[in-house]
Amino acid sequence: MKEACAMKKLFHIVATPRDEESRTLQVSRSFLEAFTENNHDWTVDELRLFGERLPPLTAQRTAGKYALLGGRDLPADLQEQWQDIHNHINRFLSADAYLISTPMWNFTVPYVLKQYIDVIVQPRYLFQYTEGVPEGLVKDRKMVVITSRGGEYTDKGMKLLDIQEPYLRTVFGFVGITDVTFIHAQPMDAAGPEVRRERLLHARERARNTAATFSR
Repeated sequence: MKEACAMKKLFHIVATPRDEESRTLQVSRSFLEAFTENNHDWTVDELRLFGERLPPLTAQRTAGKYALLGGRDLPADLQEQWQDIHNHINRFLSADAYLISTPMWNFTVPYVLKQYIDVIVQPRYLFQYTEGVPEGLVKDRKMVVITSRGGEYTDKGMKLLDIQEPYLRTVFGFVGITDVTFIHAQPMDAAGPEVRRERLLHARERARNTAATFSR
């Protein structure tokens, strides 16, 4: 008998505290519904950052990062300090694809998502330097980022204020994830309830269409 194929994993990183009230998660639920309908050989692992006690990057933990940057192994006396960091890195790397659900806060990402990224983006795990040139180590994986924004960040003037998408494209591109699709629900507040309903419906439809072909 042939061995059963191993299940692939979509890692859903949730960076909103609003649960059922979240406009971001309304769009993400549409994505996940379509994704699970079309991908029975995948599981979904969900990390809710606002309910997670992320390890603070203390002076001791940061010393480990500099040791790795310097080409040294993690010192023995820092192994225990780094255990939570290792756990988060391993969970991230165990996924075959990623979904990030995040509102825009103050033109960028909520602080918990920034902290999570600072925890996992570590040398020799997610990236390395070869002759001074950075190389991402998380290769051949896709990512979808679903956001909601109070305003509309599409015209030239407002687009300059969008720090969120450029930041996420840069940091995940740095570690090797360059196939990133953004789905923005916007504006959610600036243009009134009718526009909000219309744009939410549009974002949810785009999420469903994206999910239908995401794993191909």
